[in-house]
Amino acid sequence: MKDLFGKAILDYQTNSSPENIITSTSISEEDEMEVAYLFRSFDEMPAIEQKALQLAKGSTLDVGCGAGSHGLYLQNERNIDVHSIDISKNAIQACSLRGLKNTQAIDVLNLENEKYDTILLLMNGTGIFQTLKKTTIYLQKLKSLLHPNGQILIDSSDIIYMFDEDEDGGKWIPSDNYYGELTFNLQYKNETEDSFPWLYLDYNTLQNAALANGLQCQLIMEGDHFDYLAQLTV
Repeated sequence: MKDLFGKAILDYQTNSSPENIITSTSISEEDEMEVAYLFRSFDEMPAIEQKALQLAKGSTLDVGCGAGSHGLYLQNERNIDVHSIDISKNAIQACSLRGLKNTQAIDVLNLENEKYDTILLLMNGTGIFQTLKKTTIYLQKLKSLLHPNGQILIDSSDIIYMFDEDEDGGKWIPSDNYYGELTFNLQYKNETEDSFPWLYLDYNTLQNAALANGLQCQLIMEGDHFDYLAQLTV
């Protein structure tokens, strides 16, 4: 992993000539994202993210925190004790520079002896699960990190809309794997990141996975474009 996503974040934070990030997936063409979007304020965030931040309570773990915008809001505006983690060392450095007090470059699967009241996984939080098969591993780990009355707030999208329809209104979907399993590609400043798996889960599939792992799942909110926010509890 070249950590190009984190490099873009750090470049923006340190005014080191940031450029747009170019992304594509196994089912979508190249698209450009301005790094500034990752530094958005609460008022600039989608309604689903705003709702999740309003529901956060107690000690909070922000998984895949990126540029730290969610954590900064919780820390500075709501006085919540937030632990922001990301596998990107560059992103974590940027978070610290922005003023986040409790940051750590670590994979959530490697966290030990920690318990939280709220765990946040936003901006397609199911992405880190990688594949449907690995979802159980992550849900069991997240469950182990919760206090008895804790909650997991996670968002994703049902990307069925991205597949072509046949004459009968059905969808042309690959049968060899779950349709939300994508391969993600990223370019930044003429460098190309190693491709990596990224998972979008439709709500019913997430709910079934949660129940199979001893978690209750509630649909909190639906967005404007097939996206949703869910709350998982023990």
